[in-house]
Amino acid sequence: MEINLETLVHLFVFDMANNHMGSVEHGLRIIREMHNVSKDFNFHFGLKLQYRHLDTFIHPDFKHRMDVKYVKRFSETRLSNEQLKMLRDELKSVGFIAICTPFDEQSVDLIEEHDFDIIKIASCSFTDWPLLERIVKTNKPIIASTAGVPLDDIDKVVSFFENREKDFALMHCVAEYPTPDNELQLNQIDLLKHRYPDVIVGYSTHERLDNVEAIKLVIAKGARIFEKHVGVPTDQFVLNAYSATPDQIKEWLECATQAFELCGIAGKRSDFMGTELASLRSLRRGVFAKSSIKNGERVYMRDLFFAIPTQEGQLTANDMSKYTEFYTKGDIEINAPLFAAKLIRKEIRDEVYKIVQRVKELIHKSGVVVPPRVDLEISHHYGIDRFYEYGLTMLTVINRGHCKKIIIMFPGQTHPEQYHDVKDETFHILYGSVLLVLDGVEKEYITGDVVTIDAGTKHSFSTVSGVILDEISSSHHEEDSFYTDPIINLNEHRKTFLTYWL
Repeated sequence: MEINLETLVHLFVFDMANNHMGSVEHGLRIIREMHNVSKDFNFHFGLKLQYRHLDTFIHPDFKHRMDVKYVKRFSETRLSNEQLKMLRDELKSVGFIAICTPFDEQSVDLIEEHDFDIIKIASCSFTDWPLLERIVKTNKPIIASTAGVPLDDIDKVVSFFENREKDFALMHCVAEYPTPDNELQLNQIDLLKHRYPDVIVGYSTHERLDNVEAIKLVIAKGARIFEKHVGVPTDQFVLNAYSATPDQIKEWLECATQAFELCGIAGKRSDFMGTELASLRSLRRGVFAKSSIKNGERVYMRDLFFAIPTQEGQLTANDMSKYTEFYTKGDIEINAPLFAAKLIRKEIRDEVYKIVQRVKELIHKSGVVVPPRVDLEISHHYGIDRFYEYGLTMLTVINRGHCKKIIIMFPGQTHPEQYHDVKDETFHILYGSVLLVLDGVEKEYITGDVVTIDAGTKHSFSTVSGVILDEISSSHHEEDSFYTDPIINLNEHRKTFLTYWL
């Protein structure tokens, strides 16, 4: 079976390490008891062995030095390749994903021979480059622990794996056995997730065996792989202080299950309960007519007020977005509720989004630099349906004693005729060309041209190819803009303003 780490949403890894104590029978018992305790939980489970080619892993001069801690430990728990294969076959037969940590290149050869599913890199080997070079030659997914590894080294190894298109995950780990609560450093999970957003992050644990809170916290932080040392104590074999018994593993998995239930759905909005939605709706203000509204008229905010109680099917204040227009399908009396079934609803959000995208594209094409955090004004004089015929977009950079605006028009757009009683304005063409009509006289202006329009001068302008221009004037006041078409002056909703658009 080919394993992809991305599909193993919740993978729990039982690390046997050397807890088989050099007895293949005891190793088989650990596998079977871990299977029995985990089989009723709805997670992916792996069991991990560790391989060392001891004939070369230990220096010749130290092979019999039982006074050296790890020489003694590894020598006394040595298993033959055939015995290791028996453990691997057993863990696969009970349904575990087969995982193995190699500590030398010869062990990677044996991992391939025994056909393990995943290779685990121990923290001490994280930057063992000769070993890493051998591991990436396999076609197996990689899980790598990061205890004691500086960020710049993690960066290097992540780049090493990514450049070779390896399927890999990183594990936060603290190499103190057992780890005191105040040294667990669980916020490192957040650091790894934020620094490497495309990499799966997990947690390799060595905490106190009675600490069941850590697993809940790391699940809440979004860890996806969880590793714990396991073993089975007997009269013959004493278990170390950081390896969990079957009963402790059961409690660990129960806490993990509870944590997943508390955290709920990840990566998308959860489904809402009907009782929750009904309760919220009952607290929303309903929409009522402040004045009578005739059949076929557009509903404006000035025609409405909001109050409780809200009736079933009635619009609420939450429906009244600037991107939503309502038109009546019948007369509505004063104080009457507005029901969705008696209205035509028109959404303009998608149209506004398309306009914003085209504005960005034209700005980018032109090379004109615009200031950040400036509101975008979309002028749709005859409604947004006719915006690409009559309309423009505009940025008001400053409006104090003097005013500076940047006007952006798409090919084929026209700005209808208007005039100002007070304001003089000057156009500086930054990009493209514009056809300007001043008191009936038409003239084209191109990039670099400057033209001044005196107060009282009727003017309209259009563009064939698109244009961006600076408008520089005295202070601008809304009441100083007059359109010669009275229909435009009556349209109170001919502009849409966006703050977060760039």
